[in-house]
Amino acid sequence: MTVTRHLIILGRVQGVGFRFYMQRKARELGVTGWVRNRLDGSVEAMVQGLPESVVAMIAWARRGPASAVVSEVRIAEGEGEYSEFAMLPTA
Repeated sequence: MTVTRHLIILGRVQGVGFRFYMQRKARELGVTGWVRNRLDGSVEAMVQGLPESVVAMIAWARRGPASAVVSEVRIAEGEGEYSEFAMLPTA
């Protein structure tokens, strides 16, 4: 059984390698989906996988890489089917 969550990550999360490190963590946890920067300065992600892996990914997103300062992670139900974890262009 897989779950899918849509994340909006707020704070100092652009220009700090957030997408790169999130992609690396997702691959480590076996999570699929995508991550991208948003024009408003936030980072958006869709994460899909086993419930415990998605929970671990969300926990990581609340901290981010060492140079990030995460102030909030908004979580909603996600949708779609993903075979890898991709880095998408800014939207």
